[in-house]
Amino acid sequence: MNKGVTSIEHADFDGVERLALVTGGEICSTFDDPAGNVLGTCDLVEEIMIGEDKLIKFSGVAKGEACTIVLRGASSHVLGEAERSLHDALCVLTATVKDSRIVYGGGCPEMIMSKAVEELASRTPGKRALAMEGFAKALRAIPTIICENAGLDSSEIISQLKASHGRGETSAGIDILTGFVGDMDERGVTECFRVKQQILLSGTEAAEMIVRVDDIIKCVPRQREQ
Repeated sequence: MNKGVTSIEHADFDGVERLALVTGGEICSTFDDPAGNVLGTCDLVEEIMIGEDKLIKFSGVAKGEACTIVLRGASSHVLGEAERSLHDALCVLTATVKDSRIVYGGGCPEMIMSKAVEELASRTPGKRALAMEGFAKALRAIPTIICENAGLDSSEIISQLKASHGRGETSAGIDILTGFVGDMDERGVTECFRVKQQILLSGTEAAEMIVRVDDIIKCVPRQREQ
């Protein structure tokens, strides 16, 4: 450090492009033309310790707000799970910002769709009704998985949830905190519409692809050496 200027020995670290973006500067490889380079600014540059690692922290960036999230875990498995969960949450947040429409959570929309498909299947003749009933059953698998992940009795709760929607309670869903069926509107349990729509479309396309397969090609088993 000389006259309040901090230097970093290696600036080719991961994310240097984002750092240049939020500080308002440009990345330059040489100082042959100092006047033509755009310098970035921030309020404070300091070296901090997180655990046993030294990090350089840039505070008060020039363009908008930006932040860095540091994840720490007891093992690589725990750290990987935390990173994937955070990535999923940020993806949902991004989708919500692009499309602010929401639907109720707790398996509520799947039960509504399952009920509508079953009602249509009851009026449809032929083998198409069997495929529609199978699709309705697949939709009910989502609230079943929610119950099982929460350690609840899925058979009992799904039957109660189905009866609630049969009575016209269209906002009924699974409340994993109490272990019973509850009103998702009162509890504020919602999901992003675009994420729910993409899940439904992707699952339907995958099922159609499997159904259209008319033959199975098997490879010859690898011969074991004697």
